[in-house]
Amino acid sequence: MTTVDDTGARLLMAVARLNRWATRHADFDTPPAQARLLSLVEEIGPARIGDLAAADHCSQPTMTTQVQRVEAAGWVRRRSDPGDARVALIDVTPAGRAVLNKVRTARRATLAPVFDTLSDSERESVARATALIERIIARSEEKAD
Repeated sequence: MTTVDDTGARLLMAVARLNRWATRHADFDTPPAQARLLSLVEEIGPARIGDLAAADHCSQPTMTTQVQRVEAAGWVRRRSDPGDARVALIDVTPAGRAVLNKVRTARRATLAPVFDTLSDSERESVARATALIERIIARSEEKAD
């Protein structure tokens, strides 16, 4: 019998492999680390550098360098924290959202030829599994909060 631990480990590995595969085969110019950072900022909202570093499991100096790169490209901006004017919050700009949309479109396009090989039943299974994974994520986030 498959255990929850086995299923969870397989799910995490499969999603990570699919994510890496799509990134490797997608046609976009944005460095993957910068695209990942934009996605992270979009996901958690305006955030301090330290919070971004913690969420990305990297050091604050590493995150500062990454933020400076995407800021120089005009993809994020710094703004004052309403609760503490000494603190800067990092937020995605409209140009950054456009870059994210381009990257996501390119990554999604890598899956089209693979999905074309699936039967209608298999595509429906993938759609149901995706919805279930989204519910798992939502429940995980609720428990973390």
